[in-house]
Amino acid sequence: MERRDFLKIFSIGTVAAMSGQIAHRTVGKPGSAPLAGGYLEDVNTSTQELASSIEYMSTPAPRAADFLRAFTGEIMPEDTPILATTASPNRELYLDKYLAKMADYENAHLEDVYLEHERYPVLISTFKRLDRVQNLVGHGNFNVVSFDEMLKYGSRYSSVGEFTQIEINFLEELFFANARHYGFLGDKVITEISAPVPERDRKKVDRTGHFLYRGKSEALYSQLQKDLGRSIVLTSGIRSVVKQSHLFLAKTIQSKGNLSQASRSLAPPGHSYHGIGDFDVGKVGFGRKNFTEAFATTDEFKRLVDLGYVDIRYPRANMFGVRYEPWHIKVV
Repeated sequence: MERRDFLKIFSIGTVAAMSGQIAHRTVGKPGSAPLAGGYLEDVNTSTQELASSIEYMSTPAPRAADFLRAFTGEIMPEDTPILATTASPNRELYLDKYLAKMADYENAHLEDVYLEHERYPVLISTFKRLDRVQNLVGHGNFNVVSFDEMLKYGSRYSSVGEFTQIEINFLEELFFANARHYGFLGDKVITEISAPVPERDRKKVDRTGHFLYRGKSEALYSQLQKDLGRSIVLTSGIRSVVKQSHLFLAKTIQSKGNLSQASRSLAPPGHSYHGIGDFDVGKVGFGRKNFTEAFATTDEFKRLVDLGYVDIRYPRANMFGVRYEPWHIKVV
């Protein structure tokens, strides 16, 4: 396929085959709506950095990176991982490029796919409105807010403001898009955007602000605390579609609209195993470094591995288009 054909395919929407075009909207200056307090788990950026990124993306001056980039080489089949089990003359080349990209996940790469510049305003306005929902309900409760509940908060509370149809469409398009088009190769584990997190199925973990699913997740975390002591702590548990959308939008803003770069660090909405049982752990007092490879150097992680019954969802050199996450515990 010719490069111009790729450009035609990728330029029809925000993140792949999306229906309709979102009209351009003007965004106010950063600070017109509050940003999240503290830091966002798995985003590993401060509110000041996010504010700086929002200001950068609100600037209408054209830049080369604003134009959507398509993959320039051959594309592996969509229904197989990047390392297909079938023979391919370019298999070693794909592997070398893939591993290099994962090792350098925080930087942009030539084949990365970007959000169209004209969509930046709705990206920012949607993130800010989600942020206002979080400020209303609290950071802990925001983890389990469903899509329908999110809309109700918007319509009932002036401090949030009603979600516009443009913003709703944007969230729906992001959720239903084929994430493989911009490099995320993991499974989609939630197929309904309005999937709730029933109160009867969850438990809030004391002193963490996070929830776990009852059953396997709760039992595994309890066993970890029993075996490792109180120096290990839950750093992120259940994440609803709304919570994951908020995190992914924040990462996209931090990445200056680079969807591929964002997905190397954070699963797109619907693709996060946090939505069905996985959770993150960290060392007490280690702060933001719990979401970096520095966690793998701690005694807590070494003891975690030595237990023998713990699996890491995204090990080093995994084939899911995701960075190494030593803190992410596989449950389901």
